Amino acid sequence: MALKSISLTRKDYTESVFDEINKDPVIEVDVNDLTFTYNAKKGWAPVLKDVKLDIKGAQLVSILGPNGVGKSTFIHCMNKLLDPTSGSVMINDHLISDIPLKEMAKICGYVPYSSSDSFPLTVTDTILMGRHPHSKLGSLNDDLLIVKETMNLIGIEDLADRLFTELSAGQRQKVMLSRGLAQQPRILFLDEPTSNLDIKYQLEITRMLRRLSRERNMLVIMISHDINIAAKYSDNILILLDGGIFAIGKPEDVITEENIEKVYDVKVKVIKDNDRPHIIMVDEEELVEGGDFEVSID
Repeated sequence: MALKSISLTRKDYTESVFDEINKDPVIEVDVNDLTFTYNAKKGWAPVLKDVKLDIKGAQLVSILGPNGVGKSTFIHCMNKLLDPTSGSVMINDHLISDIPLKEMAKICGYVPYSSSDSFPLTVTDTILMGRHPHSKLGSLNDDLLIVKETMNLIGIEDLADRLFTELSAGQRQKVMLSRGLAQQPRILFLDEPTSNLDIKYQLEITRMLRRLSRERNMLVIMISHDINIAAKYSDNILILLDGGIFAIGKPEDVITEENIEKVYDVKVKVIKDNDRPHIIMVDEEELVEGGDFEVSID
């Protein structure tokens, strides 16, 4: 009886999926009936329930909403850091559940709210970690070149030899952003990327993210608590509330006085700034016993 031949090679299906997604001129994320519960076995209420979303094309999308509504949970489900309790997430018609994490890391970059990195790596080595999904034998020089270009882009080339553990919170945030961009992803998820930055760099980073979405044909999805910066630079805005999507659309359609009061329980006035909505807080508790206050320095 003749032995059947055995092939020691096989087609890498996931690699072909990555190639297909990477070469497609249009990037799309499709969320179908996504539900997530942190402890479903104990009957906890879902953080997200039956969420449906379709984002298509290179753009900057901001996710807004009060604390505890599931903003971070939502992006963690979309980038495969969490497995949905039910429902699915697809990228260009491919289920992310079928894509191994290393391949997923080629497609999606992620910049967390804060870094827990405690190893005394240099800034260059820290950013170089973002090249790991793409690295192969003999690629180090090319990877280092991409790291250098990314540092120049963010404006932290002077920190190249500094230890990550010695940096300020704002400097660390820029390094983590550089690491995410060094992955050269088609989709970049960011959890409050400007939280530790002063107003100048908040504007610069958000403006740069919008520009990069165009230049690199990249979908950028960021969580933000700064409504005005999100409204100024985002192509579309998504507001989460009560486990689902409360509103989604262009900033001028989503950032309204009625929506902000409903979502955040505060009154605001919305004015237009270069055709973009800008909110002004309204303090309903007027100072009854007021007067002129003076401060003197002897």
